[in-house]
Amino acid sequence: MSTDISAKWTSVNAACQPLVDALIDNAEALQLEISTLSNGTRVVDAGINCNGGLEAGRLIGEICMGGLGTATMGTNSGFANWPWSVNVHAKTPVLSCLGSQYAGWSLSHKSEDSKFFALGSGPGRALAAREEIFKEFGYKDEAESTVIVLEVDSFPPVEVAEKVANNCGIKPENLTFILTPTSSLAGVMQIAIRVLEVAMHKAHELHFPLEKIVDGYGSTPVAPPGGDFMTAMGRTNDAILFGGQVHLFVDATDEEAKDLAEKMPSNTSSDYGRPFADIFKSYEYDFFKIDGMLFSPGKVIVTSTKTGKSFTAGELNQELLNLSFGL
Repeated sequence: MSTDISAKWTSVNAACQPLVDALIDNAEALQLEISTLSNGTRVVDAGINCNGGLEAGRLIGEICMGGLGTATMGTNSGFANWPWSVNVHAKTPVLSCLGSQYAGWSLSHKSEDSKFFALGSGPGRALAAREEIFKEFGYKDEAESTVIVLEVDSFPPVEVAEKVANNCGIKPENLTFILTPTSSLAGVMQIAIRVLEVAMHKAHELHFPLEKIVDGYGSTPVAPPGGDFMTAMGRTNDAILFGGQVHLFVDATDEEAKDLAEKMPSNTSSDYGRPFADIFKSYEYDFFKIDGMLFSPGKVIVTSTKTGKSFTAGELNQELLNLSFGL
C-alpha cells in the first residue's frame, strides 16, 4: 500500500480531545465514575461500578473514531421487532476506523494472583503506532495526552497504564483509560458504532486498495444490554453480522466496486447461518478457529464515484437477529 494515503491525515488525538473533555466534564450526567490509578492515569468507568448509558456509549464511540466520526441514535434499523439503531459516518474512514477505532492493541499483565487482558482501541494506538497497519499507512500521530478505550469488566493494573504511557511517549497522568463492559449500555452502543470499522477492516483483509475508499456510512441495530459476557458478545457481533448495513464510496472502476460488494457481506463466510455464540461454542471458544471472513456487515452497497454505478450484496436476516436477541 502506498504511504501517500496518510499524506494529508490530521491528528486523531487533537480531533478527539474536545470529546474526551466533554465526557469528563459531564461525567455525573452521563452516569460515569472517574478515578485515578496510583501513577496518575485517569480511569473513566462506563459500566463496571456505575450505570453508564447510551449517550455515554455514543460519545465513547466517537472518541474511538478519533474525533473524525459521528454517531446518531435512531429507530430505522430495518427490523420490525427491534427498531433501535445507530447511524455512523466517518470524515476520513480509513484513518478514523482503522487508524483509531479498530481494537488492535493487545494489552496484558500477569501477576501472582491475577491476569489482565484487553484489546485497546482509540487514538492512543496512533500515538504508539506499534501495530503493523501503521507501517502500511506511514502514519504516526504526535500529542502530549491520549485516550485508550478498553472493552473490559475489570480495572487495568497500573503496570498496563505504565506500558501504554511509555509506548505513547507521554506522562502517565496524561493518559485516560475508558472502560466499557460488553454487556453495559455504553458497551453495546460503542460496539454497534463499529459497524463501519468492521467493513473497513474487511476491505483491508480483502486487499482492496484502501486509498480508493473515499467515504463511508453505516447503520446497525444496537444489541440488548445485560446478561453474561458470552451472551453480550454474541449479540453485539450478531447485530452487525445480521443487521449491519454499510455504504462505501470508492474511487474505483465498476469491476472493482462490484467485486468488493460481492466479497464483503457476512453471508459469504462458511460460518454464516447461526448466532455468533453458537459458532464460538462449536469451536470450543477458540476465536481463531472462526472463519475471518465472517466479521462483516450483513448488507453492503458500494458506489463507484467514477461512474456513479452502485452494487449491492448481502442480506438483513430478521430470523437470526430475533434468535440472537431472544425476541
